[in-house]
Amino acid sequence: MAAGTKRLIAAVVLLLVGGAGLVSPASADLTQSAAQRPGGARRIVSLVPALTEMLFAIGAGSQVVGVGSFDAFPPEVKNLPRVGALLNPDVERILSLRPELVVIYGSQTDLQTQFARAGVKTYSYRHGGIDTILQSIRELGAATGHVPEADRVVSGLREKLAAIRARVKGRTQAKVLLVIDRQPKTLREIYVSGGFGFLHEMLEIAGGRNIFSDVTRESVQPSHETLIARAPEVIIELQAEGMIAPSDIAADKATWSTLSSLPAVRNGRVHILVGQYLVVPGPRFADAVETLARTLHPDSFNLLR
Repeated sequence: MAAGTKRLIAAVVLLLVGGAGLVSPASADLTQSAAQRPGGARRIVSLVPALTEMLFAIGAGSQVVGVGSFDAFPPEVKNLPRVGALLNPDVERILSLRPELVVIYGSQTDLQTQFARAGVKTYSYRHGGIDTILQSIRELGAATGHVPEADRVVSGLREKLAAIRARVKGRTQAKVLLVIDRQPKTLREIYVSGGFGFLHEMLEIAGGRNIFSDVTRESVQPSHETLIARAPEVIIELQAEGMIAPSDIAADKATWSTLSSLPAVRNGRVHILVGQYLVVPGPRFADAVETLARTLHPDSFNLLR
C-alpha cells in the first residue's frame, strides 16, 4: 500500500513538473464511434487513476476491464487486472483484455500509436485546471454511453464548488504555500503549486491566496531564500495515504521550524493534510476543495447555514 502510494505521488509530481498542459481532446474517430454505438465503448482499460475514478463515478465501472498500477479508488478496482501505468505500460497485457477504448496519459504518444495500429481507440489525457476535469468527465460520458450520468456528476461538482465559495466569501485570503512534495523529514527538494492547474484553482476557491500565483506553471521548486522573501502566512502540505504515519505528522510539521522566520511557522499555521483525493484530479476534487477551505477558514464551516 505504502509503496504503491509513493509511486502514485511520484507519478503525479512527475506530470506536474513536466509542465503538462490541457487535456487532449478525444480523437474524432473515437467520438464518432461512440455516437454510432448506443452503449459506447463496452471494454475499457484505464491507465490514469483520476479517469478511472471518473469512469466509475458516471456509471461506466462495469465496462472497465483493466486499470493501471496506481489505481486504488473506488474499492472495486482492487479486483481488476493491472496493466502498468505512465512509465511501464504492458501493451501485451492490455491487448489481451480486448479493449475497445484505452485511457492514456497525453505524454504516451508512442503507446497511442501502437494502439492505433492495433485498431484500438484511445482517450489521451493531460493535467489542466478544473475545467479540464469537468470536460474530461463529459467526454468520457460520451465515449462510454453515459452522457446523462456524466452531466449529473458535473452539475453536482459545480454546485458543491458554488457552496464552498459562498461559505468563504468575504473572508480574508491568507498567503498560502501549497506543498505537493519534498524529501521526507527535510526541507530539501520542495515542490509547490504554481499559478496554473487544478491545485492552484482548488486553493483559490477554498479562499486562499497562492504565493506563487504569478508563476504560470503547475509546480515550482523554490529555494529557502525565495520562501523567506514570499513569506507565506499558511503552509499546507498534501500527502496521500501511506506517505506518512499519523504518529509522524507532528514531527514532520516540526521540520519547518528550521525556517522559523516564515509567518506560517512563527504563528503555528503549518498543516499536513492526508488523503489520496487531495492530489488526484478526479471527481473527488471538490471534497479536496472543502478540506482546504475548512483548513483555511474553519469558522465558516462552524456556522449553521
